[in-house]
Amino acid sequence: MRNIIIAAGLAAVTLAATPATAQRLDWRPGSYRLAGVGVPDLYPELRGTPRGRAFVMRNFDYNRDGRVNRREADAANRAFAGVAGPRRDRFDWDTRSQVVVVEERRGGWDRGAMRGYGFRDSAEGARLTLQEEVLFATDSASLRPGALARLEPLADYLREEQGVRIAIDGHTDARASDAYNQDLSERRAIAVREALEDMGVTEARFRVRGYGETRPVAPNTTAAGLRQNRRVEVTLLGRRASEFAGR
Repeated sequence: MRNIIIAAGLAAVTLAATPATAQRLDWRPGSYRLAGVGVPDLYPELRGTPRGRAFVMRNFDYNRDGRVNRREADAANRAFAGVAGPRRDRFDWDTRSQVVVVEERRGGWDRGAMRGYGFRDSAEGARLTLQEEVLFATDSASLRPGALARLEPLADYLREEQGVRIAIDGHTDARASDAYNQDLSERRAIAVREALEDMGVTEARFRVRGYGETRPVAPNTTAAGLRQNRRVEVTLLGRRASEFAGR
């Protein structure tokens, strides 16, 4: 993880965020249009003013795709709260044109959290399994509220280790039709990919597939077996499980 320290003529404020480099935050006027899944998460002061939109797009479009994902929106909100203080609605954009940001590195990804995924070796690489109840409601491809927190250590690792490619494979139990299960497994794999993208992992690094009910890991004749088969597997291609063992 990284921190940034923002100094704006006030006391320095330490904020959790992950900009690519140390930089100056600025909100000089410009014509910016906000788009992306993170836009609704932005503070109204950032969404609704030209300087607010400039603040977001000049400083927090980390992957330079012209869109705001949820991670970028969260970083923009935290930075703006540190600059503006408790009365964000009264912040005077015209009194200051920029603030200095100094980046501090703190050790990178969390080895303990990655070890907690229980990686195992496969022919393709280090693989972790996320069960349905961790990520989704039954028969749904919408992520549960707590799913993003479960994926965050993985996203931290992938942001730090930018050369690692990822395979995401969805699986279901044998209930329902083959076509239904195939579609559900694909939509669930895509939902995990989109969540990681929203947390700043580049889309081009993913291979996403759905296998429906064709690759069970347990009999579909018991409740326990059905639960085990409803899963999403994430494989770090070419990596070994031993990389996440130990301290």
